Amino acid sequence: MKNQTQFVEMLLATSPASRCSHVRGKNRRLSLGFTLLELMIVISIMMILMAVAVPLYQHHVIEAREAVLKQNLYQLNSLIEQYRMDKGQSPQTLDDLVPTYLPKLPVDPMTEKADWTTDQEDPANAVDPNQPGISRVHSASQQTPLAGGEPYSSW
Repeated sequence: MKNQTQFVEMLLATSPASRCSHVRGKNRRLSLGFTLLELMIVISIMMILMAVAVPLYQHHVIEAREAVLKQNLYQLNSLIEQYRMDKGQSPQTLDDLVPTYLPKLPVDPMTEKADWTTDQEDPANAVDPNQPGISRVHSASQQTPLAGGEPYSSW
């Protein structure tokens, strides 16, 4: 029995927990967890980091959506012009571009729908004055960009 007690004491003395004790000697209290103060400090640091990281993340998400919007508008307006050159008239709706020029209409990243706003051609300047079609495409969103300026619907 004495050997077992000595063996257990030796194990406890050499364990990593014994190095974390607050009081040295015979009456040592082992510290196996974190104090409330330590937890509060760690949580406070994490909250400060999140307060900085979340707005930056949201800013980058909006910038990425703006870049996708610019690309989609450029592509749609280029395809309208290509349709006009190929067919000798402007498309009447955006669906005229599908499936020949596009597999499907792209989604407006600001509204998250394929609900684009179109400008009709002026009949006096139209390729076919009897059938004026679409001249340009814009976003349906009325939001303004991060940098300010004109709303997305005027891009």
